[in-house]
Amino acid sequence: MHTVFGLDFGTTNSALSVNSGGSTEVIDIDPHNLTEKTMRSVIFVDQENDVFLGQEAIMQYIEQGGQGRFLQSIKTFLPSAAFEYTMINGKRYELEDVIALVLKTVKQRGEAFVGHDVTDVVMGRPVVFSEDRNKDILAEGRLKRAAEIAGFKHVAFQMEPVAAALTFENSLDKGDEKIVLIGDFGGGTSDFTVIRLTGGKSKQPDRIQDVLALGGVSIAGDAFDSRLMWEKVAKYFGRNVRYKSMMGHWLDMPHPISFKLINWHLIPQLRTNSIKETLQGIKITADDPVAITNLQNLIEDNNGFMLFQAIEKAKIDLSSYDKSMVFFREQGLEIREAVERLEFEAAIRDHRAKIATCIDETVKKAGLTAKDIDVIFTTGGTSHIPCIKDLFVQRFGLQKMQHRDAFTSVAYGLGLSASMFFE
Repeated sequence: MHTVFGLDFGTTNSALSVNSGGSTEVIDIDPHNLTEKTMRSVIFVDQENDVFLGQEAIMQYIEQGGQGRFLQSIKTFLPSAAFEYTMINGKRYELEDVIALVLKTVKQRGEAFVGHDVTDVVMGRPVVFSEDRNKDILAEGRLKRAAEIAGFKHVAFQMEPVAAALTFENSLDKGDEKIVLIGDFGGGTSDFTVIRLTGGKSKQPDRIQDVLALGGVSIAGDAFDSRLMWEKVAKYFGRNVRYKSMMGHWLDMPHPISFKLINWHLIPQLRTNSIKETLQGIKITADDPVAITNLQNLIEDNNGFMLFQAIEKAKIDLSSYDKSMVFFREQGLEIREAVERLEFEAAIRDHRAKIATCIDETVKKAGLTAKDIDVIFTTGGTSHIPCIKDLFVQRFGLQKMQHRDAFTSVAYGLGLSASMFFE
């Protein structure tokens, strides 16, 4: 019986479906995670070169006091030609090698479930890895190469929102036709698809004629976390610090440092001797040397991930409550920063506006208006944020809103896609 995997390698989480004999199911891939059907797309390599993935990586990272190398949000580097390799304990890893560590682990756990080797995979990809076409091509090529390094021989790609659409289509009665707008919100991108779906049709091989329009923007959950970091937390780590130059002029914190500080996957790049020397020099004349010390400790203790875990939790809480709190503690510092939903919505206003524009342009590209859309189907954690959900409600009406599992809809649809690419 031919088996194909549907592998959703996400910026934040990964998930896997198995298509065997035409039947598809999402399987457990992380026994350490509360939600076993998803695995955090993170890697921890300790000082003994032992490699840990997913929730176990987080647990080991904490248990070993951050002594080792923690990698996260690696999918975001796919379009960047500047990121060629990284050194881990003296060994060179190409970006594809790093991603392959995740894909190989997911593959092995899937093979343990089915009881045999699997060489065919349908992988998800965003509508746009990058608005730059050359970077987009680079990203897909790198992801394919990573899958091959992980042991897959035949790799096909399906747009992530199209995969989510197929998941919804699978729930329709046979012959029931709907024009559906899919909103697929990940950690790095927000993707949209207008597609014609028909119950009982998802196993047909060619669906390109049913896709009426595609759209995407490189703004999603991580970008919202960055804004919350900047507005409410960065002040503890030198956002407002001013220091004197050698000429006696007052200067602000160098932009490259601030930029990496508010992007959780870039904080490890601050652990260079050059940055350490720069911060030590700034602290001498800084008007708030304590904030610089906090930043130095954050970098040295490799606590950026844990800080953003606290920020993400506060963001998630704001989807259910009007107020939440960022709570974080490290040596000499305890943060208890209250955050109101209105503050958060103000911080992400321009991001929300760009998402709104993308939604409108995608519907227009399909040659349709809001009244022509029968169903709005959203997936991904960001789709729970009230002001994002309101973008759809205001345009299409609450009665058209549908929602499925936020984290496995794409993986399930990728499994359903197997018949489109593999006999």
